[in-house]
Amino acid sequence: MLLIKNATVYAPERLGKKDILLAGGKIERIADRLPEYEGCQVLDGTGRIAVPGFIDRHVHVTGGGGEGSFHTQAPPVKLSSLLAGGVTTVIGLLGTDGYSRSVENLVAKIKALKEEGISAYCICGAYGYPSPTITGSISKDILFIDEIIGLKLAISDHRAPNISVAELIRLGSDVRTAGMLSGKAGFVCLHMGDDKRGLEPVFEALSQTSIPIKTFQPTHVARSAKIQSDAMRFAKMGGTIDITCGDFDEVAGALAQARREEVPMKRITFSSDGQGSWSNYDDAGNLTEMGVSDVNTIYQQIVYEVQEEKMELERALAFGTSNVARALELYPKKGALREGSDADVLLMDEGLKLETVIANGVVMMQAGKIIKKGTYEK
Repeated sequence: MLLIKNATVYAPERLGKKDILLAGGKIERIADRLPEYEGCQVLDGTGRIAVPGFIDRHVHVTGGGGEGSFHTQAPPVKLSSLLAGGVTTVIGLLGTDGYSRSVENLVAKIKALKEEGISAYCICGAYGYPSPTITGSISKDILFIDEIIGLKLAISDHRAPNISVAELIRLGSDVRTAGMLSGKAGFVCLHMGDDKRGLEPVFEALSQTSIPIKTFQPTHVARSAKIQSDAMRFAKMGGTIDITCGDFDEVAGALAQARREEVPMKRITFSSDGQGSWSNYDDAGNLTEMGVSDVNTIYQQIVYEVQEEKMELERALAFGTSNVARALELYPKKGALREGSDADVLLMDEGLKLETVIANGVVMMQAGKIIKKGTYEK
């Protein structure tokens, strides 16, 4: 058991000063004053803020990139990197390269991260179509492989497979049904490029069918004016949109537009695109620059929103906690500090410096020092 005493709790809504008792990987009690049970580890939370562990819904856990040839493939994610960014739940996925990197490799890495102590899920598919799977069937992957909760697909991008609206409808129907049968979210993560089609194929698919809008969840929606405009319309229709962190001004600008257009903030999530490559191209389509995205950008963006944009902490936290958990149908198991939730807790000082990371009830980082590293990390 682990008892956190006298912390200011954001669940992510502000609860005030509370004690939090963790037992068996779950949050057992949250109350004003709890006794120090015999044999219970105690952490003094005085002057500290307790918040839910972050959920990063878009991480290339096996490494991304490779668009500048084989030597540019990004490396796999490290457990310590996730913990340093306050990530206690990760969703892994493939990117442009669904050929030298496989869904089998992806699931193996997700299983490894689980064994190392954090919560981890993944989605099958990649940029291309037909979508790479393990079983040969998207539906069977979602149904029978515990870790797989949805599908990845690229649209409106020069690297996308340019599938038809009819094919998009078929994928949405298959994923939706598989999710229902398996008790999972069953969603299509749509990598959005910046070409002029934007979300038009999705709007058309929705207009032709009764597929719930929650089935399609576009990401990278702040990368161009067209995509961002479409995303605001999509969110006002009841869909979830995901903003990639890494550029403070870009993300803040997208949130400002959402407020102006009265987009429900609960429809917006943050992710890092961690270990994926970012790339720039010239007008002729030639690669001019690339790099690798960090996995600590959700945390950094939340701090930026609070300290620079003067956003309330509980509102900023929701983008990386409860909003994500609801979109992925993991709430309140994840994304919340409440009795019965998984014991994923972060402790920050009053300046929002991340000090302690607890995943599934185990202290993984304390006093700013990683104490639980990946198997081959030194």
